[in-house]
Amino acid sequence: MKFKVGIVGVSGYGGGEALRLCAGHPSFEVTYVAGESSAGQKLIDRFPGIGALGGLTIQKWDAAALPELDVLFASLPTGESKEPLARVSAKTKIVDIGGDHRFVDGWTYGLADVWPEKIAAAMRVANPGCYSAATLAALAPLAAGKMIDPNSIIIDAKSGVSGAGRGGGGTFGFADVNEDVCAYGLLKHAQAPEMTKALSQIGAGQAALTFTPHLIPMTRGILATCYARGKATTADCLAAARKFYAGRPFVRVVDAPPHTKWATGSNLVFVSYAADPSREMIIALAAIDNLGKGAAAQAVQNANLMLGIEESTGLIGSPLWP
Repeated sequence: MKFKVGIVGVSGYGGGEALRLCAGHPSFEVTYVAGESSAGQKLIDRFPGIGALGGLTIQKWDAAALPELDVLFASLPTGESKEPLARVSAKTKIVDIGGDHRFVDGWTYGLADVWPEKIAAAMRVANPGCYSAATLAALAPLAAGKMIDPNSIIIDAKSGVSGAGRGGGGTFGFADVNEDVCAYGLLKHAQAPEMTKALSQIGAGQAALTFTPHLIPMTRGILATCYARGKATTADCLAAARKFYAGRPFVRVVDAPPHTKWATGSNLVFVSYAADPSREMIIALAAIDNLGKGAAAQAVQNANLMLGIEESTGLIGSPLWP
């Protein structure tokens, strides 16, 4: 059985990654793509290697003009999806890759590796933010096991430049970001409240955290290094994560500190831990591809769950290397 799929924001980085994954998905048929500045162009004009879908015309995004679809992926800048997605037929399942519907009434938070059963029952799913996807993967087993002080969490995360999106602005050109590292969004990043709410629901209680993101000169990837107070050993943390994620197809619990490159082009997340009980210090680490697990690949995983097919469909394959 083929499911009819639409992608809004197809010419952006997140939408383009969703297109790449959906084009190779054995159960998906991409029948609708939309954008703004790219409207009227053929897909092959934007993605020369897209193959059989190249003749599909990019439509101007109009929620009222959608064809019949089984699932719609929306990859729009924060602030641009709330109103139009409210006008999409209730019969069409939606995965919002953008930030407008995270922890909004009527939408299920799409943390696929933690609560797949909630997603399977949903018609509207809000994908986690890229930083949140990495951070929550590392901290979820510890929060669920009450192994950390929820008021002691400090997150230091580093992202590749594609996290800013194709429309990121003039300060993300090669000459600006090459040989440079910078912190941004200090004490006010939009994903901090999202992480706090998710950790509270996972089991941390009323969590409080400090989150500092950094932009580094690479195209893809996120490494989240999370610090918290706790009395567990390294072995305790690794064992808790292996038990928590038992049977989850995309989580790899590893002994060594993970590398972002291990996840490039995939839906994988690598988590690891180091702990010093004498100082009551736990370090939790996670590495993902910000456009994969942090955006489009997890969106496809969520759509698979929503459609009742094997959640790993279309997502199995080794990461890119080197």
